[in-house]
Amino acid sequence: MATIIKHSSHLVSGSIRNFRIRHIHGSKTQLSSNIFTTGRSSRNLSSTSSAKDPTISISSAPDSYVQGSTTHFGFENVAIEEKESKVRTVFQNVAESYDVMNDLMSAGLHRYWKDTLLSMTGVQPIATVLRSTPDTTGTSSSGSKLNILDVAGGTGDVAFRFLEAGGCPERSKSSGKDDIAITVCDINPDMLRVGERRARERYGNAIIDETQALTFQEGNAQYLPFEDNTFDLYTIAFGLRNVTDVDMALRDAKRVLKPGGRFLCLEFSNVTNPAFAAVYDTYSFNVIPKVGEIVANDRESYQYLVESIRKFCNQEELEGRLSKAGFENCKYTNMNGGIVAVHEGWKPLE
Repeated sequence: MATIIKHSSHLVSGSIRNFRIRHIHGSKTQLSSNIFTTGRSSRNLSSTSSAKDPTISISSAPDSYVQGSTTHFGFENVAIEEKESKVRTVFQNVAESYDVMNDLMSAGLHRYWKDTLLSMTGVQPIATVLRSTPDTTGTSSSGSKLNILDVAGGTGDVAFRFLEAGGCPERSKSSGKDDIAITVCDINPDMLRVGERRARERYGNAIIDETQALTFQEGNAQYLPFEDNTFDLYTIAFGLRNVTDVDMALRDAKRVLKPGGRFLCLEFSNVTNPAFAAVYDTYSFNVIPKVGEIVANDRESYQYLVESIRKFCNQEELEGRLSKAGFENCKYTNMNGGIVAVHEGWKPLE
């Protein structure tokens, strides 16, 4: 079995210029891949906020996420340098039961939320175009045409959706490197080991060892082990709130994206209806930790995860942080009344 890559490696970035279209935003022309142009108005998920919408404004850029010498770990204040190790311990404890944890945290809804995230990326239609278009540029011999990075995705739940939408399991039955490459990056090696094991059991070894459609790499979201301008799409699902410095992570996300690349974050957020929020809080604080204790013998980890949601940015604040990090056309989409939201932004053309 191939070992998890633990050091930065050069990833040759491909090109999908032939599949890009132009969008006009006021006086600007934004070049973007049509993988990212799936419209959301027809999805009717919930309210959507956009920094470009003149009816909605962000009064000022948010303060730095980390200030002073301490930060939050759930409801506990800890030294900045301690949070990473504490979060690492939580996910070491839940690595083997991560799928159960997600079901408990979301009452099973995380599967729908991740499916919706996949749909919003448009990976499936762009993969269909890529696979049906003859390669006249030689891209496939030197690198992938479509590079996707899934951060904090250790066990592969989101990455597997990309693999299947892109037809990578079927492609792995043929020789040669795949035109589509999905990289899973996670700070926790235990999560990555679970993800790689699951991938090999589900799809076989070729998808990792031969076609290289899937790669697992250890790395910190605040300083990713990848070169500038590498990826077409960056996703992070239920991981950003666990990062010590969210602002640093957003800046590094922008760095590793190609010009015109897209950032998408699926994260627990702020419930917008007060009555529903009260019910949600009761379930979160009274049910989830207790069930975690019964099912996984680990009340403390589940208590932290519940508390971390309440300490994280609300929808407008995270949208402001995206803009502050240098992303353009930032917006968010609420799902299930704001239990979760998908935030997105584009790296400007350079």
